[in-house]
Amino acid sequence: MASSGYSRRSSAMVSRLSASAEAAIEGRTTRKQAVVGRRVEYYDEESVAGEARYDVFINHRGVDTKRTVARLLYDRLAQDGVRGFLDNMSMRPGDRLEDRISAGIRECSVAVAIFSPSYCDSEYCLRELAMIVESRKAIIPIFYNIKPSDLILPQALADSDVYLPRDLERFRFALREAKNTVGITYDSATGDMAELVSAAAEAVFYNIEKMEKVQRREMIVSRL
Repeated sequence: MASSGYSRRSSAMVSRLSASAEAAIEGRTTRKQAVVGRRVEYYDEESVAGEARYDVFINHRGVDTKRTVARLLYDRLAQDGVRGFLDNMSMRPGDRLEDRISAGIRECSVAVAIFSPSYCDSEYCLRELAMIVESRKAIIPIFYNIKPSDLILPQALADSDVYLPRDLERFRFALREAKNTVGITYDSATGDMAELVSAAAEAVFYNIEKMEKVQRREMIVSRL
């Protein structure tokens, strides 16, 4: 895992993680071990039941990032015992596309949305993002070769008669939510891919732990 603190990372990649997240990431080795321990125990139970469950859903545009940050992040998380949903790695021939993706989003606690130059041109990407936002999942945005201000619904898609007005509004709302969420920015011309993957993985660990703490508090309150 990368050395603690993002302040020493190369200036080529500007991390936009919040100060509170950075502070919480200190001591991440201990937290990661705890998260990994829970994941391994949980998977053992699932393997007996024959059911799949995911910790992280990776939303991305394949043509831009499948062979780079999406797959590298998936592999990094798997090495640390965190199960990610990545379409070409998590689906099998015969699976119903919409059903499997919906289940992956529903089951995860955290989503990583990798925004790239052609992301907004993809109906699939936008539908997944809308489902993630509507499911109130924690989102970690990665702005890959784009800026947050670039998250705009393409005019060609907005003018198309293929989509219902409510669908277009769902897409716009999801993009606005992502745009207003602190994330990580990366420029492939100057950035370091290894540092990007490490920063994204650390953000995933932090958010998984945070979500689990919330769930534990809610469980305690429900029992009072």
